Amino acid sequence: MAQPSIIFYDIPSSSVIGHQPWSPNTWRVRYALNIKGIPFQTVWVEYPDIEDVCKKIGAAPTSPIAPHYTLPVIQDISTGAVVSDGPLIVEYLDKQYPNTATLFPSGTVALQYAFVDAHITAISPIFPFSIPRVNEIINPHSEPYFRRTREASFGKKIEEITPVGEACAEGWEKYKDGLGKVDGWFKKSGGPFITGDYVTFADVTVASWMVCLKIIYGENSQQWRDIASWHDGRWDGLVNAFAKYQ
Repeated sequence: MAQPSIIFYDIPSSSVIGHQPWSPNTWRVRYALNIKGIPFQTVWVEYPDIEDVCKKIGAAPTSPIAPHYTLPVIQDISTGAVVSDGPLIVEYLDKQYPNTATLFPSGTVALQYAFVDAHITAISPIFPFSIPRVNEIINPHSEPYFRRTREASFGKKIEEITPVGEACAEGWEKYKDGLGKVDGWFKKSGGPFITGDYVTFADVTVASWMVCLKIIYGENSQQWRDIASWHDGRWDGLVNAFAKYQ
C-alpha cells in the first residue's frame, strides 16, 4: 500500500451506524481524494476537540467570527501545507496534484461555487430532519457540543426540531421539491453528471449529501427508500456511481 500523502481530518460516528464516515462536508474531500487516487490517512476528531486540533496543526478558521474552526482539514505531508474548508481543499488538490482527475476544470470555479450555494438552498428543508438524526449517531463525547450548538441555532430542543404530523409531511415534500430543482439542473446536462459525462466538484457535493443521508438513516429506512425512489431514481443512482470512491 502506498504511503499516505495527505492527513485527512474527519468527524467520527458511533457504533449506531458502524463507525462510518457520515459528514457531507468531509465526504466531499474523502470522495475527491479517492477520485484523484491520492493516498491518505484519516485522523478522527470529535466535535469538542476540533478547535484545539486545528490550532495545533495551524489550520485556519473557516469563519472569522469567534473565530470558528470546522472540518474537513488536510495536511499535505509532501509540502507541509495545511488547508481548511472543503472547496478550498479540492482547489488545492487540483493545483498541487495536476496529474490527477480535475474537479474544478478551467473556467468553472465561479460557476461551481454558485451551484454549490444554490444546491444548499434547494435542499435546506432536510435540515430539521437530518440534524436530530446526526445527534443520535455521533459519539457520546461529541453529543453535548452538537446538541448545544444546534439548539442555539434553531432556538429549540433538538428533540423538537423535526416537525411532526402534517408539518412533517409538508416539510418532507418541500425537500422533495427542492431536490426536484436540482434534478432539473442535472437534466439539462445531457449526461449523468452536472457537466455531462465527467465528475466535477458540483457532483461530489450532491453525492456527499446523498451518501450522508443514506448512512445516517440506513439503506433500509423509509427516509432513504423515499429519496431513492424520487426523480426516476437519480439520487440512488448517483450514490451508486460514487460507490467506487468510498
